[in-house]
Amino acid sequence: MKIGLTGGIATGKSTVASMLVERGALLVDADQVAREVVMPGEPALEAVASKFGQAVIHKEDGTLDRKALGAIVFNNKDKLAQLEGILHPAIRTRMQQRIQQYEIDFPQKLVVADIPLLYETGQASLYDGIMVAYVPEKLQLERLMLRNAIDADEAQHRVKLQMDIEEKKRRAEWVIDNSGTLEETSRQISLFWKSQGLL
Repeated sequence: MKIGLTGGIATGKSTVASMLVERGALLVDADQVAREVVMPGEPALEAVASKFGQAVIHKEDGTLDRKALGAIVFNNKDKLAQLEGILHPAIRTRMQQRIQQYEIDFPQKLVVADIPLLYETGQASLYDGIMVAYVPEKLQLERLMLRNAIDADEAQHRVKLQMDIEEKKRRAEWVIDNSGTLEETSRQISLFWKSQGLL
């Protein structure tokens, strides 16, 4: 079985992912794959450099200068869309290859694809079901401000870049309410695990 795991910024998706892995799930992490596809020598990095210029590449080692790239795309929707047009297909292809390999090598195991923008990028249909790590928006904003040491306006701006967490919750097959203690989150993961007959 393969499921997609998503949530919102600062809703505790990484916590949920690690609890699933502790129980034996195999994780394919979109953020990790996103770092892999822009390593030196990767076609996606070459495409980024040709689109945004050599200024986004560190001269010393040929790696991506995330800060320089971020300055170009962060407040420019068109440029961000161009970047996503390069990166998303590369990330998706590599993730699907890895998932398929896991399914061949470990057919009994749960495969979890951790994708922050799963709904936003139209990937829900690729999985047997979607799990959402959920907290109410008020708590999401508080946690984000604390975690990133940013003010309320900046936190609000970042949250609004993603689909509303209530909408994600509504669409999901499984919702893990992450607004309580770690023990409460763990209990919900155990219930999910048992309900799916996972070993």
